[in-house]
Amino acid sequence: MNRTLTRRTATALGLGAVAALGAASCVPGEGSQDQAGGSGAWSLSALTVDWATYNPLSLVVREQRLIEDALGEEVTVEWVQSAGSNKANEFLRSGSAHVASTAGSAALLARANKSPIKVIDIYSQPEWSALVVEEGSDITGPGDLAGRAVAATPATDPYFFLVQALGEAGLSIDDVELQPLQHADGRTALEGGSVEAWSGLDPIMAAAEVESGAQLVYRNVDFNTYGFLNATEDFIDNHADVAQVVVDAYEQARSWALENLEATAELLAEAAGIDVEVATTVITERSNLDVSGVPGEDQLAVLEAITPMLADSGDVQGGAEALEEARASIVHDAFARAATEAQ
Repeated sequence: MNRTLTRRTATALGLGAVAALGAASCVPGEGSQDQAGGSGAWSLSALTVDWATYNPLSLVVREQRLIEDALGEEVTVEWVQSAGSNKANEFLRSGSAHVASTAGSAALLARANKSPIKVIDIYSQPEWSALVVEEGSDITGPGDLAGRAVAATPATDPYFFLVQALGEAGLSIDDVELQPLQHADGRTALEGGSVEAWSGLDPIMAAAEVESGAQLVYRNVDFNTYGFLNATEDFIDNHADVAQVVVDAYEQARSWALENLEATAELLAEAAGIDVEVATTVITERSNLDVSGVPGEDQLAVLEAITPMLADSGDVQGGAEALEEARASIVHDAFARAATEAQ
């Protein structure tokens, strides 16, 4: 891996994009790197960002220290692991993280329920969810799930995948015995026999296929939403200089990952504790990293398609109206636009 070159490039991109943003719109709290005669200090001294095995770009950014190199010694960067979109949303809601990665559906659900977050970058267009059963199961599709125990992690893409899959078969979530387990625990429950199906998430799902002979009996790429990199509104409004550096790092990581898919798979294998062949399947076959990082109409169209399902689920206090308001206000594309223009 040519990490030295990558870090230097990332730093240059980060500082250049921040300077451009500051020149275009200098507001209080954004005086980074001596903009407009400022002190040279960033707008915060400690930054917390998540990493997740379902977000391959986060692994590249963390391993290559792209954010740390761009911010220098003035800012302490802490990394926290998100075990699922629900955990990432908890980090953001509680203030335990400034930036965290979720599925688009989970971000919309969180914002509709008054969590003040917005999407600032798109990290992938994945097929990361499917309906999983043990080898030899008599379940062949969602229509066979009525009355069965099924594991899924609420407020995440696999959960919404399950709801949509059941809908295709004329069933609802009330027709199954839902076991609300975290993703890794869902695999354990399936293999231990306490559930008969699991709405899985990669890379855990891909590992279950190879290591345990699990079968994917229902797949539908259209039921998977994009990977959203989200930030709190406070962070966006008051620490735009640092937010820009984070997004710059993500876009640099995307360029590197697309040119180094095998090395990216190795990072995933190490982080997830899975075989490199499994990780390669996830990266090359189920993770489309070659998408625009700028959030916009494509993502909003997907969110619009799942809005009726979310409204009917009862998971949003304000129902359809709250979801409409959330969808209309969830995108903040300025950082991603500046980052992509800088490349």
